[in-house]
Amino acid sequence: MHWLILVLVLLLGSLQYRLWVGKGSLAELYGLKHEIAFEESEVERLRLRNRELQAEVDDLREGSEAIEERARTELGMIKPGEIFIQVIEHPKRLDPGSQP
Repeated sequence: MHWLILVLVLLLGSLQYRLWVGKGSLAELYGLKHEIAFEESEVERLRLRNRELQAEVDDLREGSEAIEERARTELGMIKPGEIFIQVIEHPKRLDPGSQP
C-alpha cells in the first residue's frame, strides 16, 4: 500500500511540474498570449499605416493638388507669377541678460 501511495505522489508531482514549469505550462501559455496580443496590435498599426499610404497613392494618382503640395513643400517650387519669400529666424542667444 505504501508503494502505491508513493507512486501516486510521484505521478502527481510530475504532473504539477509540467503544469507550472515544463513545456506547455501556464507560464508559457501566459507569455504566448502576451506575445500574440502584442503582435496583433502591431499588425493593426501596420494595417492603418498601409491604408494611409494607399490613400496617399490614390490621391497622387488622381488629383493634382497633392502633387502640387509635394512640389511646394519638398522641392520648393512655386507657380509662375508667385513671389517666394523665405523667412530666416535668428537663433536665440543663450545668455538671457544680453540685448539682441
